[in-house]
Amino acid sequence: MERMGRIVMAVLGVLLALYVVFGFVLPALFGLLKLALVLALVALAVVAAVTVVARLKR
Repeated sequence: MERMGRIVMAVLGVLLALYVVFGFVLPALFGLLKLALVLALVALAVVAAVTVVARLKR
């Protein structure tokens, strides 16, 4: 009987781990990736603007 309890608890642990991974970790990672993409686009725009202004002043 004790063996069955361990199996049930192991299955519940795996289900909880999957819930945490798919419910919290993956959305957080995608959010960080979106933030990094937006920051990269802003940095690209700034570099392009500075480059254009520097070339026009010559």
